[in-house]
Amino acid sequence: MKIDLRSDTVSRPTPGMLEAMFSAPVGDDVFGEDPTVAALEAKTAALFGMEAGLFCPSGTMTNQIAARVHARPGEEVILHKLSHVYYYEAGGLMSNSGLSVCLLEGDRGMIIAKDVADHINPDDLHRPRTAMVEVENTMNKGGGAVYSNQELAAIGEVCRNNGLKYHLDGARIFNALAVTGQSTRECGALFDSISICLSKGLGAPVGSVLLGDHEFIRRARRVRKVFGGGMRQAGYLAAAGIYALDHHVERLKEDHRRARQLGEALQQLQWVSEVLPVDTNIVIFKVKEPLTALMVTGKLAEEGVLAIGFDRQSVRLVTHLDFTENMLDQTIDIIRQLRF
Repeated sequence: MKIDLRSDTVSRPTPGMLEAMFSAPVGDDVFGEDPTVAALEAKTAALFGMEAGLFCPSGTMTNQIAARVHARPGEEVILHKLSHVYYYEAGGLMSNSGLSVCLLEGDRGMIIAKDVADHINPDDLHRPRTAMVEVENTMNKGGGAVYSNQELAAIGEVCRNNGLKYHLDGARIFNALAVTGQSTRECGALFDSISICLSKGLGAPVGSVLLGDHEFIRRARRVRKVFGGGMRQAGYLAAAGIYALDHHVERLKEDHRRARQLGEALQQLQWVSEVLPVDTNIVIFKVKEPLTALMVTGKLAEEGVLAIGFDRQSVRLVTHLDFTENMLDQTIDIIRQLRF
């Protein structure tokens, strides 16, 4: 049996989720006639105190739609250089929307309000107009790092004071909220738009919801069509999202605990040089030279544990709905016995 820790996207629907999917009432969502899609959009928007939502196939699409709506070609987005929107979305900001980027540094992939303020371009015809700020919470490349509520609010204040749109890539926002204790409505009040992923820690098979006010979502729906994201009887997928929101949020703390235990076990190994702080369900560790991430992931795969390399020396493990207590014990035993 393989133990798959490559991502929290690898989980499969639970029996209860499948039952909800099979029994969902559906219609043609492009015509606005799928009641389950409408219910998911309304439910997610209400959770975060936003006016409306838009169900899309992926978090990449919701992020890219937000950028297309918030900014015009030639304008600039401020974000961390390791943000998923920039690093893992195939140059979409540039190719989809013709946007420039201002890439900031920051501890574990997180930016701060002062740096945002310092990098807003002046009204100069030689410079792109700064239009939007994007943050990712939790921060994937930072090892599941979590922004403080205070820093997110401070960045939001900079945005408001300078007429900038503020977008949250909340692919794992419920993991973040499980740590900070902030309510979904408190979170929603900070941003102009939020992308909520259902297919990571929440365990749905497909889909993300983009949130914003009515006018933003009206424009976003048109962009979704342009991007080819209109789906027909999508209620079968939306039903999985509704089930996930109802049943899989509280259990995220189990994933966090198991991730911490993996991190603690890795810290004891001679061939591991560093383990990034484990805040949520992502564990990133660095291996000592001459070892490489490829060598380590290959050895783990031989023992039945799947992981991915994040760079030449770093390996990522992600706990999730399908990673059980028994699998945790097995994984710890395996990594302790690895010899190089």
